[in-house]
This record gives sequence, structure tokens and C-alpha cells, in this order.
Amino acid sequence: MKKITSLCLLILVCSAYTQTFAQGATATSSNEIRYVFILQGNKAGFQTTTVNPDGSLQVHFEFNDRGRGPSINSHIVLGTNGVPVLIENSGNDYMKAAVEERFTMNFDKGGQGKAAWKNRSEQGEKQVSDDAFYVSVSGTAEESAQLVRALIRSRPVTLPLLPSGQASLKLRNQLKLDVGGMQHTFTQFEVSGLGFTPDSLWLIDDGKMFASVSAWSQIVPEGFESIIQQLMKAEEKTDQERSGELARTLAHKPAAPLVFVHAKLFDSVSATAKPNSTVVITGNKITQVGDDGKVAIPKGAEVIDAGGKMLMPGLWDMHVHIQPNDGLLNIAAGVTSVRDLANDTETLMKTRDRFNQGTEIGPRIVMAGFIDGRGPYQGPTKIFADNEEEAKKAVDDYARLGYVQIKVYSSLKPELVPKMAHEHGMRLSGHVPAGMIAEQFIHDGADEMQHMNFVFLNFMPQVKDTRTPARFTEVAAHAAEIDPASEQVKAFIHLMQEHKTVLDPTLSIFEGMFMDRAGVMSDGYAAVADRMPAQVRRGFLYGGIAVPNGMDQRYRDSFNQMLKMLKALYDAGIPIVAGTDSLAGFSLHRELVLYAQAGIPAPKVLQLATLGAARVMKRDQEVGSIAPGKLADVILVDGDPSTQISDIYKVKTVVKDGVVYQVADLDKAIGVKRL
Repeated sequence: MKKITSLCLLILVCSAYTQTFAQGATATSSNEIRYVFILQGNKAGFQTTTVNPDGSLQVHFEFNDRGRGPSINSHIVLGTNGVPVLIENSGNDYMKAAVEERFTMNFDKGGQGKAAWKNRSEQGEKQVSDDAFYVSVSGTAEESAQLVRALIRSRPVTLPLLPSGQASLKLRNQLKLDVGGMQHTFTQFEVSGLGFTPDSLWLIDDGKMFASVSAWSQIVPEGFESIIQQLMKAEEKTDQERSGELARTLAHKPAAPLVFVHAKLFDSVSATAKPNSTVVITGNKITQVGDDGKVAIPKGAEVIDAGGKMLMPGLWDMHVHIQPNDGLLNIAAGVTSVRDLANDTETLMKTRDRFNQGTEIGPRIVMAGFIDGRGPYQGPTKIFADNEEEAKKAVDDYARLGYVQIKVYSSLKPELVPKMAHEHGMRLSGHVPAGMIAEQFIHDGADEMQHMNFVFLNFMPQVKDTRTPARFTEVAAHAAEIDPASEQVKAFIHLMQEHKTVLDPTLSIFEGMFMDRAGVMSDGYAAVADRMPAQVRRGFLYGGIAVPNGMDQRYRDSFNQMLKMLKALYDAGIPIVAGTDSLAGFSLHRELVLYAQAGIPAPKVLQLATLGAARVMKRDQEVGSIAPGKLADVILVDGDPSTQISDIYKVKTVVKDGVVYQVADLDKAIGVKRL
């Protein structure tokens, strides 16, 4: 018997689903399917999908995430081929901005279609075939299921996307699982063309129900919660197979010493650049550093002629939440070390181990444990502390697992902060909990603050509850009024000096919130937008938080005041670490550009993003500079970011732990065009 290929199996399964859809098109016209949405183990929302008497779909999707979260009503009319010919979305998006989105597809007598769409950031028309699938910017999970169903009907299993791009389908897995005493068939499909890597979705039984799961969130039919872990385990296996193949094909482990010659070496200790340098790497260690011609090149060495390009230590991103595929994105950007500030513990530790073992491409991970208090604005975590006993247990557990830092969040009771500070020698950082201000947070033992907005909130007594989105909107409206040169700010900076408080400002996040406008390319991603997959690029046009009438310039002024505050803090000697809390890899480059824009000299920006971060995390004996005995984490940049900071976008070669990656190969694997 001949082996059935994956393509043949996909066709067989798709044929079965197609027949089921055709036979059952009107059978569920009165049915409502209710889904539950779970965020980091906590029920956070729901979706309902109803088939109306005319066959159209009515969908409602909402969830609450710390006072944020969408509430979308969607009306979808499907054509005979299962592709939407009408989509109407209304409600509010994740940051509570109003949603009004409409898509239509009309056909002439010859079958030629005319698509038209309008949403917050786009308006357009296009002549298309009848199988073009519009991807909403404010859609529901139901649309993802409809795309999979439409792809199943399509031959071949590809569809053009609107406004641009193409989607394809791959069958990954089939499971038979028991739910409430009944057996159901779960089929895992992957859709390529929406992002950097495929998106996964499970169709259940005849395909009328679906499930989507990840370590961060899950959406499943109500009553199906018991199978989440089994689906996640199967999906994890799929992800590991894909990432393992990428690691095998894209990573190069030199069999002999690796030597860079004719490099402009960035010395992160002195924050200076030295041309005509040679660096020898043996295994995973740097073994020699010196002038060209004065360093003996080992026999049989693999030599890379840098040709005057800058060789510098690998970058750190000090504020990440590692998700699948983020590892490759970070390495492609030259980020060889990250600090994870909130994640599922088991998932993070497994990911860290795969990165360390080289079975998945990714940076070194320093782990910080995430703790919040319970309540309506609680953070996305499974670890809560509402009393001293719970706080002690949470910190003890994180320490036992090798975490080196605790990050607290906005709903934690203020009186618990000093109880958690410096237990087991761990650093303490986080959001300033509601009910206290930054000054108190520092007095009570915080070694570091996340996010620049909490610096400004220290001077905004009118903001009574920083758990709510007011921590963004009030800063956008009033940060421009706070003078970094004022006496009250100087006193606060002096307090930070006394306590050696570190700041993780994540300025690129606030640039997007305060400065981005719907329909205009985001300044934060303008440098890379045209290299992105089509559907990823669309997201850079979406805009930031809703700007009230007459407040456009004020929001811009408030962000500019953040830049001034950063410079004042830097000038006062406050340690700054570069973190993003945003799109892996690409956003760190923008963060560094903003620091230079604020007035920090470019060499000092590079220093704080390399050796400075390593020092804060007490890893500077291992990484952060290029010196004999250090671990071999280096990047080759086509330019000189120490004089032109934007050259940091031009990372060409990355060495992490002695393993070599060519960025052109990594970019190709994730659908990113080269410069």
C-alpha cells in the first residue's frame, strides 16, 4: 500500500468537510454556539455565534483584560462558496476606541467581483475574483474559522486576501477526544499568509464549531474546557516540529574557530568604536580580541571578513513576554538576551530550555515572576497574592524555579510590596500598584519601575485608580504639563538616585499610543513596514488610542515630554534599560532610536542596550561586552550605529552562544523582505 502524502490527506479531509458543509448548510439555522475565552487560565470573556433565519451569521465577542478589551458585534453574510460577501463590525476595540467596519462584495453578470471596504485605518475598492477573502482589522475569532472553512472548499487550498496577500492551508493533526462522555474529532489546520508564521485553528466534528489555543489565551466552545490542555499539548508538538526544523536548517555551528577580521569593534565598556579589529570565537566563547594582524588566526578557522562593518555585543530586550516564534524574531534583530517579565511558568521554562539546547532559535532568557492581586483589573497571571502568606509562597516558588526577579502589578495591595522586596536576593520591579505612587514604591523596596507613564503618574494626584486605562489616557492628556526641570521632579529624581532605581521606560509603546493616527503609517514601524508580510503591515496603520477632539497636539506634546523626561533621568545617572513590551525584535531597534532622539548619545544608547542591561541583571561576567572569556554573543551590523543609531536596523550576522545565523535566511523564513 502506498503511503498517503500530507497533500492527499489534506484533500481527503477537506473533501469530507466540504460535503458536510454542503449537506448541513441550513440544519443549524436556529442554533447559537457559545464560546468561552480564557486568558492565562482565567475566564475573561465569551463569543456567541448565531445563524440567522436567512443564513447570515451574527457574532458577539468580548473579553476584559485589566479594564481593556474588545466588544465586537459582527454581521457576516457568506457567498455560495463560503467566502464573506458582507461583513459589518461595530463596538469597541481592545483600547476602547469605537469600531465601525464594513466590507461588501458585489458581482456583475459576468461573475466579476467588486470588493469595497472601510474601517478605522483603510478605505478602498478592488476588482477581484469571487474567492477573495477580506480580513477585518476589528474582526472576531469566527472570521478565522470562516477563512479555514473557505480554504477547505477551495481548490487548490489557497485564497487571495483583501486588501492584499494570499492565504494557504495545511492539515497538521487529528485527535479524537472525550468531552462529557461523548467523543469528538478535532482537526488542526494551519493558515499561512496572515503573519510571520502560520496561525493554527481546530475544527470540531463537522466543522461548525472551532477552537483556538495558545499558552497565553484560548477560545473553545462552552463545555469543552476540559480538552484545552490536550489541544495545547498537540499544538506545542506541532510548534516544536516547525521550530526544530528551522533550527536545523538556519543555524550554523562552526566546526573550527570562527574569526571576524577587519571589523569596527564596539567596546561597550568605554562606549567607543575601534576599527581594524579581529575577534576569535572558539566553541561558545570569545578567545581572542585585538588589532588586525596582531591576533593569530587559528589553523583551519572559518573567517568572516567584516569589511569595516560594526561588530558589537548582542542586544538585550529587557521587557518581553515570549510567545511562539518570538525567539526567531529576536535573533533576526540581533537580540541575543531577553528578560521575560510575565508568562506562563511551565511554558516559559520549556521555551528557555529549547533555546539553550539549540532545538529552537531564540535568545538567552532571564526570568522574572509575575504576581498580582485578585480583582476586576487583575493582570493575566495564574499567580495571585492577597495576603502576606500568599505573597511569601509565590516568591518562594519563583525562587525555587530559578527566577531572579519579581514583577508586581497594579492590583497588588500596596502593603505587600515591602514584604516581597529582596526575598531570596531577588530584584523587585513592576507597575506601581494602585493606591500608592512611585515615590512610595521606591521607598518600599522597588529596584526598578516598568513604563515611563508611572513616572508621570507620580505627579498626577487626580488619577485615583491606575489599574484602569486612565494610566494611559490621563498621561496622554497631562504629561505635557509636567516639567522635568521642576523642583518636584528634581526631588523625585534625587530619590531614584539615592535608591539606585532602574527605569524600563518602553517609550516605543507610548509613541504608538500617543502619536499613531489611523490611516497613517506608524512612525515606530515606518523603517521596516514595507518589508513586512502584507497583513502584518496593515496593523501599522491602525493608529493609537482614541484622541479626543482638540487634543491631537496635546497627545503629541505629552510624548515629547516623555523624551525630555528620559533625558533628564539619564543626565542624572538613573540607569535606563531598553525594553519593548511589543513586537519582538523590530520594536527594540525603534526603542533605541527614540533614546537617541531624546538626546542620549548613540554610543551610550548601545552601551545601555548591551553591557548596561547585563550589569543590571548581574550577567556582565558572561555577556554584554566582547572580551576573552565571555560567551560568544555578537552581532555584525552593516553600518555604524554608534554614529548613526538607525544603522542598528541593519543587522547582517548574529552569533549566539557560538552558533551563527545569517539574518537574510531568518528573514526569508518569516516572510520579511531584505533591505
